[in-house]
Amino acid sequence: MKDMSQEKKVYFFGGGEGEGNTNMGNLLGGKGSNLHEMTNLGINVPPGFTITTDVCTYYTQNGEYPDNLEEEVDEHMGRLEEQMGKEFGDSEDPLLVSIRSGARVSMPGMMDTVLNLGLNDETVEGLAKQTNNRRFAYDCYRRFVQMYGGVVVGLENADFEELIEAKKEKYDAVNDTELGVEALKELVEEFKDHVEAEAGIDFPEEPREQLWDSITAVFESWSNQRAINYREINDIPHHWGTAVNVQTMVYGNMGADCGTGVAFTRDPSTGEKKYYGEYLKNAQGEDVVAGIRTPKDISELENDMPEVYEQLTAIFEKLEQHYKDVQDVEFTIQDGELFMLQTRTGKRTAKAAIKIAVDMYDEGLIDKNTAVKRVAPKKLDELLHKRIDPDIEVDVLAAGLGASPGAATGKIIFESDEAAEVGDEEKVLLVRTETSPEDIHGMDAAQGILTSRGGMTSHAAVVARGMGKPCVAGCEDIDVDYDKEQISVDGKVLKKGEYITIDGSKGEVYEGQVPTVDPEMDENFERLMRWADDIRTMGVRTNADTPEDAAQALEYGAEGIGLTRTEHMFFGEDRLPIVQDMILAEETDERQEALDKLRPMQKEDFKGIFEVMDGLPVTIRLLDPPLHEFLPDRDELLIELTELKVTGGDEEKIAEKEQLLEDIERLDEMNPMLGNRGCRLGINFPEIYEMQVTAIFEAACEAAAEGVDVKPEVMIPLVCDVRELEILKEVAQEAAEKAIDESDVDINYADYAIGTMIELPRAALTADKIAEEAEFFSFGTNDLTQTTYGFSRDDAEGKFLAKYLDEEILPKNPFEVLDQEGVGQLVETGVQKGRSTNPDLKVGICGEHGGEPASVNFCYQADLDYVSCSPFRVPIARLAAAQAELGGKKKKGY
Repeated sequence: MKDMSQEKKVYFFGGGEGEGNTNMGNLLGGKGSNLHEMTNLGINVPPGFTITTDVCTYYTQNGEYPDNLEEEVDEHMGRLEEQMGKEFGDSEDPLLVSIRSGARVSMPGMMDTVLNLGLNDETVEGLAKQTNNRRFAYDCYRRFVQMYGGVVVGLENADFEELIEAKKEKYDAVNDTELGVEALKELVEEFKDHVEAEAGIDFPEEPREQLWDSITAVFESWSNQRAINYREINDIPHHWGTAVNVQTMVYGNMGADCGTGVAFTRDPSTGEKKYYGEYLKNAQGEDVVAGIRTPKDISELENDMPEVYEQLTAIFEKLEQHYKDVQDVEFTIQDGELFMLQTRTGKRTAKAAIKIAVDMYDEGLIDKNTAVKRVAPKKLDELLHKRIDPDIEVDVLAAGLGASPGAATGKIIFESDEAAEVGDEEKVLLVRTETSPEDIHGMDAAQGILTSRGGMTSHAAVVARGMGKPCVAGCEDIDVDYDKEQISVDGKVLKKGEYITIDGSKGEVYEGQVPTVDPEMDENFERLMRWADDIRTMGVRTNADTPEDAAQALEYGAEGIGLTRTEHMFFGEDRLPIVQDMILAEETDERQEALDKLRPMQKEDFKGIFEVMDGLPVTIRLLDPPLHEFLPDRDELLIELTELKVTGGDEEKIAEKEQLLEDIERLDEMNPMLGNRGCRLGINFPEIYEMQVTAIFEAACEAAAEGVDVKPEVMIPLVCDVRELEILKEVAQEAAEKAIDESDVDINYADYAIGTMIELPRAALTADKIAEEAEFFSFGTNDLTQTTYGFSRDDAEGKFLAKYLDEEILPKNPFEVLDQEGVGQLVETGVQKGRSTNPDLKVGICGEHGGEPASVNFCYQADLDYVSCSPFRVPIARLAAAQAELGGKKKKGY
């Protein structure tokens, strides 16, 4: 157990001075460090203190607090009382505080908050006396009991809301604000009774008991399921912990000259340089984000409270100039005085992130390198979201707020659990009156989110933008009925399971499946990517099997093809029967006859790709998968054969099926992925590889004759020993040179290369020998991961990998994020050994990891020449490669 007795565990801010600053985010959390920083900047921040993230980690690990923490908290509470001139628990003029979480990075709504702490049956009268507003005092009291019951005790908030609805009905009130003092006093008692009835405990009247119960609840909320889900979705380490901020309460619900709001210093959806946000008069902060009332646009504050608006916008400018980034702020206005409750780096869409980075460079706030680092590579996925086809006329079913851009179609689903359950298998849209942090797993599984309540800063809007998912919020045209599992719009009813489409840019909802089109990159995107390309030294290629894929990749900036899988060309209806004849042939002549039919087809495939990639390298992998993949499924064939026999089917057809079954069983392998595949096929049947290489170079010659600059690279897969490569390299060279010699085109032999995939541990460990024969290596990290771990990917992901991730046996899915500790060592070994015998060896990666940012960074550190990924991930890889370059030096030995 770590001894924290000598460590400072609590940091004070107030009176124009904070003990912390913005560089202490790891210790004080993002919220806490920025509260200290704003205080130091002279911004009006309600005083308070921060309990460090180390305390959270200690408590999570040990189930108790470190020594001396209680004394430190008491000491800082005393400082707070002295600064405010109030006493915590005083019945005449009580000090009231809020308890808020604050992790290193923003996790909006994932952890818990308690407001108005310190109220009880006595202090509420003191608050009423000091404010001369009994209704306000009891409204604060009922909110506190409700929050305590929900956050600390763990009761369902819906139960408290039902009590409020019943009270509104009793007093004929439409809104909460219409409930008077007596109604609120009744609610306080009913809330307390509910806590006692459901939890078997009395609501605590002692403020210090309330304080420690709430601090503990906020620390424990770090480990609630929604917070865990959010961290897993956003790659946030579970061991970081959260800080707790204890802060003096200020009130936006005391009257007409009060209010509360949230705002961004620039538009987080578009990046436009304009203030963006919402506020409510006479309200507390949760009223805005919860969507309980419809807020006003921030611009209207200029008319309502011009002096406050002027102060607020001046703070916006001050914060942007100081942090040199977009800020997301929360503020409260009490009796006409502005208080800042939070500032943090604003979450934004990919489109906004790019525009803001480029604009801030143009404004002189940041340099190009900073602009490139400002955009998270993964966020570029959002730019590839589809939009509604502009050529299609659509009838708008309902309209709300365009809270997160992009178009999405899916079946209506109302419950987050169900969305999470079926979202992997079918496209669904999560439809809610409003979302809450408990919906995080359903939002992640859904194609998009639609809510009938809430604004642009509601939970649904903020989380959807963070996820890059389309969202329409505040769509009040729609009546959501959970009991009947339906939505209705002007009498039209749509049931669960029916399709709808949303446009998160326009805020529109359409019935059915509306056609969409791919987006176009704008000039801001092009500028940022040009800057990234100027910075990076590692190349970015694409994995493409068709001319269409290749053209798409070129549009996204690919610098060649790192992997063309020839087997994907064999599955066409006109080709598969010929391929099956080739596989089932027992004599070489029969096999050659089938290959002769396939060769012109393969040639046309390759020629089309060469034409698209004019002047760029094209790496073509020779046939790799086991042959059974091209044959009918044995079990299905057996069923078909049995049915034919039982029903007295055609004897000739039965004989044909029996022969096919016999052939399939002859070719059957116990473990085909480690069996007769890859270069082993080439060794057993060299005529297959000879045909493919001939087709490659016939295509190259024809394309070259038409003026195309061809750069073919032949890749031999699954080599584990240099002798395999020696044999097949000779086959490939003879076929290539024969095709070139028989053409009328003079292709220089130096214009093509023969290399291999490194996808087996033994190949990596003997790379020095293999490099003596290979002109390039391409690490096939999908198979290399399987063979290093001893995992079958399909079985692992289907049977046990989820549990390994849940229990943190593995930090990430190694098929999605390269395992640097194990597989990465093999890659490093392969690069170092390969270049030890062949200094000119070109090295790349062509597994799925080639488009994953952390893996791209590793590839840069390991001194690879290029990464290769799917067309739609090329921009991600380009940006990640530039950020890797800016991130520091390569590992020793490179």
